[in-house]
Amino acid sequence: MERTITKPAFPHAQSGANAQLFEDWFDPIESAVRDQVRHFIEGLIEAELEEVLARPRYRHRVKGDVPSDGPAAVSGHRHGRRPRSLTGTFGPVQITVPRARLNTADGKTTEWKSHVLPVYQRRTKAADALIAGAYLSGTNTRRVRRALATIFRGSVGKDTVSRVWRKVESDWKAWNARSLADEPIVRLILDGTVVRVQLDRKATLISLLVVLGIRQDGQKVLLAVKNVGGETAEAWRAVLDDLIKRGVRKPEFLIVDGGSGLDAALAAIWADVPTQRCTVHKLRNLLAHAPKRLHDEIVLDYNAMIYANTPEEVEKQRKAFLRKWRVRHIPVADSLEEAGDRLFAFTRLPASQWKSARTTNAIERLHEEFKRRIKTQTVLPSSDTAAMLFWALLASGQIIMRKVDGWKTMAAESNQPLDVAA
Repeated sequence: MERTITKPAFPHAQSGANAQLFEDWFDPIESAVRDQVRHFIEGLIEAELEEVLARPRYRHRVKGDVPSDGPAAVSGHRHGRRPRSLTGTFGPVQITVPRARLNTADGKTTEWKSHVLPVYQRRTKAADALIAGAYLSGTNTRRVRRALATIFRGSVGKDTVSRVWRKVESDWKAWNARSLADEPIVRLILDGTVVRVQLDRKATLISLLVVLGIRQDGQKVLLAVKNVGGETAEAWRAVLDDLIKRGVRKPEFLIVDGGSGLDAALAAIWADVPTQRCTVHKLRNLLAHAPKRLHDEIVLDYNAMIYANTPEEVEKQRKAFLRKWRVRHIPVADSLEEAGDRLFAFTRLPASQWKSARTTNAIERLHEEFKRRIKTQTVLPSSDTAAMLFWALLASGQIIMRKVDGWKTMAAESNQPLDVAA
């Protein structure tokens, strides 16, 4: 029995192995829009030159004409046009721009320079923002080029992406030098994260020290992200000294991860400020001191203590925890006692704020999102790039920070000092 199999005919199969998807998808709307964009840009530049020369194209100033006031009253003459290429969110366009010579006070002439389209500008700011935004979304330069190839019609290469990213550096430097004197910061959250960067052509782990501020209205704001070698007391002291130099006032409350270097730096500057040790970090410490078979039981007892509803109940559960684990596994009890009262500093605040004050989770979430974005790059090109990328994710709006839980009660609380002796 014979079987006849009919194979479907694919029109694109006849176009050859080099055919590219979408290459024959001509869009008359896009083509017309790009033509109008070209005419619009040329019109903007032409109008700018007319204003400078105080006369339209093809018209000479007649003797007796009264020049207008201000910068428009400039004499000069046109001398041809030249082609320029410009890439924007509308794609690449080829335009022709006018040229002119302007008379100067010393009797000489100088080339007119457009403010609408500066010399050597090849992309609009919106196009640069689109390229940088794609890079920040979590990809590398080559993938950005491929992702934007349809919009820019292949006019943006990986070198262009790298140059756009370098432009971000000037904003980054300005952000690091900005004054913080007007920031109504009442709390600080401090923590470090480890990232892999390339140093001397080798992949190396470095620490980024991050300081998050909480304003009086509960809004979180990034204050500093530094690469200073590690989480030592000297490194943290350098970060804190820089914040103070730029105007950060003494906070009312601190939330830390419990690292010895950070503790030493804070003790030298703000020893009398109530400090909360992150309860999540402490739980990890407790589990590290116990065999795995006891982990579930430790978590249950610990959560009953940390998430109790009142300060009195928290203290009751704390005593019960110590009493039990001194018998069951004494290293766990010793580890809890090591944290001291700083593990329960959150109980001095209104109960509505406990959730946001117990941990450094606000920074931990930023760490996780940052690492997710750089996962495709495996190794960052330098330590400076790592800190700048962390900042840029927030500055560009790729990551948005909301207000802390319990922010409505923070304004009322800030008018009353905390009971440090509680």
